[in-house]
Order: sequence, then C-alpha cells, then structure tokens
Amino acid sequence: MNATIVTIGDEILIGQIVDTNSGFIAKSLDKIGVEIHEILSISDNKKHILDTFSKLQNTVDLVIITGGLGPTKDDITKHTFCEYFEDELVVNEKVLAHVKELIEGFYKRPISQLNKDQALVPSKCEILFNKIGTASGMWMKKENTVFISLPGVPAEMKYLVENEVVPKVVREYKRPYIIHKTILTYGQGESLVAERIENWENNLPEYIKLAYLPSFGKLRLRLSAKGTNKEFLEDSIEKNVVSLTKIIGDIIVGFDEGETIEVVLGRLLTQQGKTISAAESCTGGKIAEVITSVAGASNYFRGSVVSYATDAKVSILGVSQNTINKHSVVSAEVVKEMALGVQKLMKTDYAIATTGNAGPSKGDAIAKVGTVFIALATPNEVIVEEFNFGQPREKVIDRTVVKAFEILQKEILKNLQ
Repeated sequence: MNATIVTIGDEILIGQIVDTNSGFIAKSLDKIGVEIHEILSISDNKKHILDTFSKLQNTVDLVIITGGLGPTKDDITKHTFCEYFEDELVVNEKVLAHVKELIEGFYKRPISQLNKDQALVPSKCEILFNKIGTASGMWMKKENTVFISLPGVPAEMKYLVENEVVPKVVREYKRPYIIHKTILTYGQGESLVAERIENWENNLPEYIKLAYLPSFGKLRLRLSAKGTNKEFLEDSIEKNVVSLTKIIGDIIVGFDEGETIEVVLGRLLTQQGKTISAAESCTGGKIAEVITSVAGASNYFRGSVVSYATDAKVSILGVSQNTINKHSVVSAEVVKEMALGVQKLMKTDYAIATTGNAGPSKGDAIAKVGTVFIALATPNEVIVEEFNFGQPREKVIDRTVVKAFEILQKEILKNLQ
C-alpha cells in the first residue's frame, strides 16, 4: 500500500505553526507496512483542495488529510468533501450527543449552534469517532482511493490514528512488512563513516536499503527492508547489524530511534549508581534540558549551574578571578575550575562544564567565535578538550552538547573495561 499525507491550513504555509502531524502519521503508517508516497501542505482554498483530491485520485491507496474540521467559517474540509463526493451534510446523532456531553458536561457551558454543527458530516462517510474532541474523522472511498479526514489538533489526530485509522487499515488491507533498524553513531562525520563501511554497504542484499541521517556531531544509519516474510527480514537485518558493529563498533552508541546518547548515558549511570552534574556557560542550560528529557533522570542527575555571566562563575562555582584575568573566561583553565566547582557543589561522581564563544560576538572572551572548551571532572581526574565548531550559534551549542555527552560516554565505558 502507499499513501499521501495532506495538511490543510494557511498557518502552516506561512510558518505560523510547524507541521508535526505529518511525521506522526508517516511513522504510524510505516509501522504497519504502508509506504508514504508524498507529503503535501496546501491552503484553506476549496479549489486548491479539490484539485489536490483529483490529482491524487487512483494514484495512491490512501489520502490522509488533517485540518479544516473546526466549527468556524474558515474550516471548509467537510463542505469540500461533500462537493468532491457529490454528497450532503447530515446530523450524526451519536456525534451530537458526544459534543453536547463534552461542552455542557466537561466545559460547563451552554452548547452553541457552532458546536452543534460539529455533528454535521457527509451522509456517505464512515465516521471515525473522536472521543477526546468534537471533530470526528471521516473515511470515504472513491474508486481505488480512500480519503481519510482527521482533525488538525495534534492530540485529536493522534487519538484517531492510533484508535481508528491504524486498526481499520490493518483489518481491511493486506500489507507487506517494512522493517527498520537505526544505528546511532557519534564522533565521526558522514563521509568518514561512509568510507569505513563502503565494502559492507556494497555487499548489502538488494532488499535492504541504507540511509545516512546526519546532524550536528552525530550520524544515524537506517537499514530498511520490505517483504512478505517478517522473520526473514528481521533476521537478515540483525545479521548485517552484527557485521557492521565489527567495523564501526567504536562509534556506535545505540540502536533505534529512542536509543539516543542521553538514554544510553542514563542507563550506564543508573547501572553503576553514579551521579552527574553540569556547569554551563555557552550551552545555557541545554545539557540539563537534554539530560532531563529522559524519564528517570532524577536517579543520576543532581542539577546544573548556568553560570552565563563571568561573575557567576566566580561567586557560584568558585572559579578564581586570577584564572579568568590570566587566561580569559573561554579557556581550558576556567572550564576545569568550573567542572571541579560544580562537582564539589553538587557532590557528584561526574561533572560536565562548558565555556565558549557561541557567537555572533565575542562577549568577555578573547578566543575566536566558535571556540568551545569542554571539561569532564571524574572521580580521579579532569579531562579538558578544545574545539572550534564554527557558526552559526545554534550549531555551536548543539555540537557542544553532543560532544560533551560523547566525552562522558567514552570515559564511563573505559572504566567498565
């Protein structure tokens, strides 16, 4: 099967909101063997919507539409559906009862006519009942293509995809298996990794495809296989992952989408009963943000001091003013004292510290823009490394966070050997 995802809304086209719905729908369909043909974003214009429907008719099996199901005049998806399917809107009594219960029972206010109109649906459509909102989903088929309309509100869209759309597609359609395996690597760029695994890649079977997914300081390698025998595909991918690990095992930190380096670090620290803290200058709290995004981080993360100003490094972390005067705030000597200071303050086994010129201006430092110093205080020593991550500012911050985690992981794994 293949599908096209269509998001409707001028707010997406002008950049007022970011389209997260398409990514969720694509992942959900991919898991059940539905291949995404394309993703489109179109305006709240009836002719544009109708032209898009006509173009997609009989070219894909499924068209998933989000947006335009609200109660206001600018929400025109239901009316456009009626025109495309030569249908009319009728009141669905089950939906009306649900809307009334939600408005009067949960929100404690009288139901308006606009609310009641949410129960108007095309007479020929199959309702995808929305238990958590007022806008029902719609399932309509024309010739060889099913058109599925979903609310644009992310929570409601997700509910309908998980509880209505996916189960219905699984019941009614025979689909191939699509198996993915993602290998997460840190510390080497795309071109260098490609050189290291060239022979391995050239010997992959035809039914397994490799994709390189690079970002600042890290690289994901995604293996994808499609076929009718699930066990065969999984076994084949696993064998190739094992052979890949023998080649680049030194930079592999995890597997699959959820196995990020912060997840791996959390598991390692928890297993060893160790704790971590951070003293952040140029990263501005980003290290703490990423660490605490992992459930259970309170088991090993004690806290972070965002000593952005120079005097905060002195008054809170105990960095020597003489050290700053002699070497500048962006220096190996200062970052080392920052790490030791937060390690002592938080009473942790490990402590990460960062200081640098993220740009665009130099601030109090004399080092070049893009220069970053990272320190890791361990129970036995302090490791300090210098980098220049260039520009822009966001790149410097992201790469500093990634590199700090990489240094920490290598140190922990070294102690396990």
